[in-house]
Amino acid sequence: MSRPNDTSRQMVLPLGNDEALRRRFMVVDAPLQGNLRFGRLLEVLDKLAEETALQYVRAVHPKARVVTAAIDTIMVRHAADVTRDMTLHARINFVGRSSLEVGIRIEQTGTVSTHIASCYFTMVARSTEGEGSLVLPPLEYLDELEVRRMHKAVAARESYRQQQASSTEPPSREEYALLLSLHQSQEQADFRGLLVGKLVTESWERMYPEQENVPRTIFGGYLVRRAYELSSICAEQVAPDRPVIVAVNRINFFNPVRLDDKLRFTSRVVFTGETSIIVEAGIERISRDRKTKALTNSCLFTFANVDGNLNTRPVPPVFPTTYAEDARYLDAYRQHQEYLQRKQAGKPREKFRSPPGR
Repeated sequence: MSRPNDTSRQMVLPLGNDEALRRRFMVVDAPLQGNLRFGRLLEVLDKLAEETALQYVRAVHPKARVVTAAIDTIMVRHAADVTRDMTLHARINFVGRSSLEVGIRIEQTGTVSTHIASCYFTMVARSTEGEGSLVLPPLEYLDELEVRRMHKAVAARESYRQQQASSTEPPSREEYALLLSLHQSQEQADFRGLLVGKLVTESWERMYPEQENVPRTIFGGYLVRRAYELSSICAEQVAPDRPVIVAVNRINFFNPVRLDDKLRFTSRVVFTGETSIIVEAGIERISRDRKTKALTNSCLFTFANVDGNLNTRPVPPVFPTTYAEDARYLDAYRQHQEYLQRKQAGKPREKFRSPPGR
């Protein structure tokens, strides 16, 4: 029986020495703190999670494939430095009946090691002969760290189930008062606030063989990169300064995207806090014959508005108008409260930290 330590993989992005690679990961060709394309990094992370899971699954099912079911959480702790090498440490934390969680720690080494982010991917083992899932052998958790990571993975799954259940719960007295105040503000004659219904960006794209991962299916990492990039542009409609990513709250993969599909990407600002902006993104596939429509992905990203030194800056409030906008606002509000609790438990900083030496 394997242990989590036996599933470890490591990948190094040589950004310090590889000029061509560094350029592909740059936001702008100019000195800028946090000048790393996070969407491009999401692509790399998804591929690494797939390879880590596939190595474990194929030890039992040699012809199996794995697909990403969800990116559960990515908490960004420091802004990455595009001029320093980046090391990605991947490991399977938990194995269920047919799914497993791959944790990836992102670090930048040097004189001082910097913990950039921690990521958690839920992968599902599939048969190559159909869409059915495969039964996986369990891991053996022996030392304290392995047991703790396993329990965290199980707790995260339960937390998501509870979050899904609470998303349909009616607002509490406090939440109702918040929504009421937002609607009453819109009735004032001098109202000039930002309406969430107007804070939307869209993009269309056709899928080609270039994006293929497994036969006839498009690489999920490419899809989430495109969704993130559009969401970042959407956040710029609200951020007076510059939006930078601080968390991927959740990305769900509902349906595979096929070759020749036409995709509709939609990003919308759904909530703002004191300095944060939450953007919801969805991807809808439309088959070439136009007979099939389906939601393939839903994403929720949290951005912080920062100045040139990565100090957080205030953002204006946004105002929902319709029932659907109220529901999205309330769901994002609840998730933001949970994010703040996690952040507080992890000793929050007054500043979104740049790497040492920057």
